[in-house]
Amino acid sequence: MPDQKHNLVWNNCLQIIQDIIPPSSFKTWFDPIKAVKFYNSVLTIEVPSHFFREYLEEHFIDLIGKTLRRVIGQEAKLEYNVRVVSNEETVTLPQQNSQELTNRSVPFPNQNGNFANPFVIPGLQQRQIDPQLNPNYNFNNFIEGECNRLARAAGLNIAMNPGKNTFNPLFLYGGSGLGKTHLAQAIGIDIKEKYPEKIVLYVSANRFQTQFMDAANVKNKLTDFLHFYQMIDVLIIDDVHEFAGKPGTQNAFFHIFSHLHNIGKQLILTSDKAPSEMIDLEQRLLSRFKWGLVAELIPPDFETRVSILKAKSYNDGITLPEDVINYLANSITTNVREIEGTLISLLAQSTLTHRKITLELAETLTEKFVSKNKIEISVGKIQKIVCDYFKISSESFLSQSRKREFVQARQIAMYLSRNLTNNSLASIGAQIGGRDHATVLHAYNTVKDLIDTNRSFRKYVSDIEKQLKS
Repeated sequence: MPDQKHNLVWNNCLQIIQDIIPPSSFKTWFDPIKAVKFYNSVLTIEVPSHFFREYLEEHFIDLIGKTLRRVIGQEAKLEYNVRVVSNEETVTLPQQNSQELTNRSVPFPNQNGNFANPFVIPGLQQRQIDPQLNPNYNFNNFIEGECNRLARAAGLNIAMNPGKNTFNPLFLYGGSGLGKTHLAQAIGIDIKEKYPEKIVLYVSANRFQTQFMDAANVKNKLTDFLHFYQMIDVLIIDDVHEFAGKPGTQNAFFHIFSHLHNIGKQLILTSDKAPSEMIDLEQRLLSRFKWGLVAELIPPDFETRVSILKAKSYNDGITLPEDVINYLANSITTNVREIEGTLISLLAQSTLTHRKITLELAETLTEKFVSKNKIEISVGKIQKIVCDYFKISSESFLSQSRKREFVQARQIAMYLSRNLTNNSLASIGAQIGGRDHATVLHAYNTVKDLIDTNRSFRKYVSDIEKQLKS
């Protein structure tokens, strides 16, 4: 007799759903569904059409998700087959979150109970602090690769023991769209799941700055502002480079940072630059940013881009052809956000125009969203073209020789690497003969000055840059 466990599980779900929704809705939207498989906590059901599936997702997604977790457990997942004439496609229900992320209510220190929470609209009596976390930015949705392995491993370690580890603060930096915000929030979400009693707060530097300005303009409110942030167990500040040139905000954050660090609370910071490359920030802040771990996120390599495309398309309910995945992974090389945006556009085009996802469709769409001139430029590629241009060997280029032509070539390569790649100064130096970040910064400033004052030198740099972009 064939295994009927899938029917048993689905029937148990239907009994719960039937008691919640009107009989007419149940008859229309749940009677036609058939359970077809149950394995490893994943229930597969069959629905009659794409429209039927979309209606379920729009109107009953929360109910189905909660019912599944009640019947199967928190690890429950749902997949369903959509039958269209003779073709069958397997799609996946959107991400189901196991619990709502909330912080416990906390007592405020003022005797009169009017302590100002900067995340609450004035006049509303509310003492619970919203963690401001996006449940979709979790570790399950964060694809690991060489580009982020160190940072991700540190994040998992922090989540096990927040504030009591060697990675405090954790300073994540890298170019736009490489996953800094996602990883920072994933750590916060993991901490909330492991330690529900801890107060976790994510806030952008821009919002922190706005709150500080509001507090500074009202008598005694600044003290409330500082007290509020000093109560947080895990503070995540996104884009701290935006504090540059704002001494008042930097001073307030310095005191908050110092207090939280001194009492063993966890700090997680993100920036588009490494601390050593940030300008217009106080040295006392920059030195504290380096107390824990400074981890760089770099553009994903080809294998990681393939993994991202497969994971994102699966979560969106689509299995992409292998040739389409490889084409997209080769065409979109700059950051994760652009990969996701192109994939969303591809799925939208397919759905709205009822076209099958093919390599031809992917090529047509990618030409519109990704510049044909957007060619991946690496430090290694810059090094090769510079060596070819000046007719010097790679060995001489990477050597410790101080001959003028070798030094000049290295400095131009460092200058272009900083301008045309997302690598940090330290990473550039490591790839160009093991130099340190100070050497790279000196080279950058030297070349910049020579471009402004030396016509021949300006032509060298311009010629090489054109070759890199051709």
